[in-house]
Amino acid sequence: MAGDHCSGKADCRVILTAILAIILAAAIAPTLNRVLPALSHWLLALVPLSAALWFATQIPGVTAGTPVLETTSWAPSLGIALSFRLDGLSLLFALLICGIGAFIVIYSGGYLRGHPREGRFHLFILAFMAAMLGLVTADDLISLFVFWELTSITSFMLIGFNHEDARSRRSGIQALLVTGGGGMALLAGLVLMGMASGEWTLSAIATSGADLRTHALYPTMLVLLLLAAFTKSAQVPFHFWLPNAMDAPTPVSAYLHSATMVKAGVYLLARLNPTLGGTEPWFWALTIAGGVTALWGSAMALRSTDLKKILAYTTLMALGVLVLLIGIGSDGALKAFAGFLLAHSLYKGALFMGAGSVDHGSGTREVGELGGLWGKMPVTGLFIAVAALSMAGLPPLLGFVAKELIYDEVLRSGHYLALAALLLANAAMVAAAATMFFKPFLGSATKAAEHAHEGGPALLAGPGILACLSLLFGLWVGLPQGLLGAAADAVRGAPLDLELHLWHGFTPALGLSALTVAVGLGIYAGLPGVKNALTGIQQVTRIDHDRAWDCLLALLDRLARWITGWLQDGMLHRYLAWIFTGILVLLGATLAVRGGLVWPGISLEIEDALGGSLALLMLGGTVGAIRARSRMEAILSLAITGMSVALFFLLFGAPDVGITQLMVETLSAIILVLIMAKLPMLPPGSDRTGAAKLFHATLALGLGGVVSAIMLAVLDQPLALDLSRFFGDTSLLEAHGRNIVNVILVDFRGFDTLGEITVVASAGLGVFALLRARMGKRGRS
Repeated sequence: MAGDHCSGKADCRVILTAILAIILAAAIAPTLNRVLPALSHWLLALVPLSAALWFATQIPGVTAGTPVLETTSWAPSLGIALSFRLDGLSLLFALLICGIGAFIVIYSGGYLRGHPREGRFHLFILAFMAAMLGLVTADDLISLFVFWELTSITSFMLIGFNHEDARSRRSGIQALLVTGGGGMALLAGLVLMGMASGEWTLSAIATSGADLRTHALYPTMLVLLLLAAFTKSAQVPFHFWLPNAMDAPTPVSAYLHSATMVKAGVYLLARLNPTLGGTEPWFWALTIAGGVTALWGSAMALRSTDLKKILAYTTLMALGVLVLLIGIGSDGALKAFAGFLLAHSLYKGALFMGAGSVDHGSGTREVGELGGLWGKMPVTGLFIAVAALSMAGLPPLLGFVAKELIYDEVLRSGHYLALAALLLANAAMVAAAATMFFKPFLGSATKAAEHAHEGGPALLAGPGILACLSLLFGLWVGLPQGLLGAAADAVRGAPLDLELHLWHGFTPALGLSALTVAVGLGIYAGLPGVKNALTGIQQVTRIDHDRAWDCLLALLDRLARWITGWLQDGMLHRYLAWIFTGILVLLGATLAVRGGLVWPGISLEIEDALGGSLALLMLGGTVGAIRARSRMEAILSLAITGMSVALFFLLFGAPDVGITQLMVETLSAIILVLIMAKLPMLPPGSDRTGAAKLFHATLALGLGGVVSAIMLAVLDQPLALDLSRFFGDTSLLEAHGRNIVNVILVDFRGFDTLGEITVVASAGLGVFALLRARMGKRGRS
């Protein structure tokens, strides 16, 4: 199953099969929920859990340096294939997506029990899971972009799941617009990268990193790809959508904001590090964005009193740290990146689900309204305590191991500004961890605790297993060591030597860890004063990203209204003028860029008297249409021009086209006459002003001249007869038709013809429906 042996073989497309299986589970989720409402979430969870187990079986081969490769033909004529590659980085993400995803599906069944749209929720969450799995395993650029966009669309459905609530709708639209804008930047960046490298798979592009980093397009593609990653992973200044997304149900927050969607941008940066990393712009962009995001998230977490908002802002902090570590890019930083990625996914998923259980059992997430829950929800409290210890970076949890790796590398590399930012952010993380546990569970009992109750197995399975894994991987660091090493190798693009230890002895990193805990507990002890100080700073600086976002949308709305009112004023001739102006500008700009046209060396003399007569007739019809004083005169003049064109086709040996053109012109003239007969006469003062006439004449002459010049230049070029020969050779043999034009229309481009017929038929039905409705109104009146 490893290596190139899987390429293109149907019996080993396991990654694609896993994605399709999850999509199938999503499709049957609503029906299954109606038939088996009490068991549907357990049954649906078996699909991602099975996928996770298969991915786990690939760990030995991947850690040995043999990635899994799969290729399925997609659009062979365009050279596009559906390619998947499973190396250490994608395997780590795949395990997190499928493993945590399985527990999220189980958890959502308990959390949304009895909800009328529970089945639809499972459809959305599983569809998102399939998109994320495709994203982290995609090797070709087209598939990567498609799956990236699918995550944005499905996350919109999830964030706005409670669509009756205006805040949920606003949060969903905000997330979609921000990440969707980043998706457009991603498309442009990937296209530029493919054009610059000449390759369209990530694995092939990674081998040409040195050439790309010196390419003239490098700054442009770097900006575009960083914009995509920063919007997806909520880096400052694109961070505001993530806390607002907490309006979504807790299972969404636990999944999208722990191990999946918000880490898609981090995944992109890690995947592109061997290709685009190692330069000064890369280093400064990532370290500054990551450091600022970590500090901002930490400060906002200290201000928040909602459990989910606290976790959302600490997620911002973690994302900032991950981006900062990629920016540093040293071997030690990438090892720390892999360790912290796993640690954060485990403890944050457990904490989000634990917070949801608290809300589900007590009816509130406000820290000030919670207290004394240990006696009512001891199991939930235990799981939250373990996960909070990992978030605080205390031994013997995996979070401690990851934090030691981070501190050790930053100290060794001498990035002291980054060290200061990390120290403050981690101290705030300790305070946030204390806030998550001490007051809600060990504080004085509140009214919310009176009716609080422990969750059922569905609510406890996810946070319990994730918390236990945080403890297990901390005590037995050798268990995830191989996988994390392979992930770090993939981010580096070269083998690294990763060794994890719970205890390194009394080192400077250990001293920083102790200082972090001490400062964090001090912040927690003085939390009211810290909140007041942070609130005062925000009031002085007037930083309100939500308000800025609303102002931006209002500005865009006003701009759109102004442009629409200017361009679409209801006057058909102005619409045509704008269209023709746009065509003329584009054609003129193209000619200017290409150095203009060379006048063709062909004769413009018309040797045939009939041809000359038809040319004069066309010219006369055109002048007559321009000078017409009534609608009927204009219609007849246009009919003369059209008939002359049709006769030209007959004269030059295209009878089918000529006859078709004659039919079209005849029917058009008849229909226009019937319509115009029902319209009032043109008023005497309907003539346009002299300026308007001059503009229209200039536009018509300019567009006609440019198009004619292009056609003449085309005629002067050597004709490519390959296509003509192909149709001539195959029309009779393969399509069994002697009339080549008819064969092209009916067989070779039959779907195009069918589409045109469908459009015309649909338009006809629409007109018929409007006329019938109008006649019905007249009859009733």
